[in-house]
Amino acid sequence: MVIVDTSVWIDYFNGAENPETNWLERHVDQQRLGLTTIILTEILQGLSDERTASLVAAELLQFEIFDASSRALAVQAAKNYRALRRRGKTPRKTIDVLIATFCIEGRHSLLHRDRDFDAFAKHLGLSVVQAG
Repeated sequence: MVIVDTSVWIDYFNGAENPETNWLERHVDQQRLGLTTIILTEILQGLSDERTASLVAAELLQFEIFDASSRALAVQAAKNYRALRRRGKTPRKTIDVLIATFCIEGRHSLLHRDRDFDAFAKHLGLSVVQAG
């Protein structure tokens, strides 16, 4: 399963071309793709009107949506945050810590355009799609 991060979906819906959106375009019908409830929230809250939000939600709800809010995940995410902080790589956003931890724990790959995930890949074994 490939979890597609907000950073890629936003570019994709805005028509931006980059290695990650190109990968998504090529694999959208061939690869098992998903997102978390957190990612869904991030995408939908960034839209300016209800009509667009409804259209985007309808498209995203065709993919597998995972609830990433268990107690066990929260505890592990905090451990991962502290592990990276000890290495001098303090994550900037709690949401990214939760997304990365969800992927690590579930053995999912992550397609992203956000440098905050690099430390998770380098130090904690996050599997990242190499789009370019």
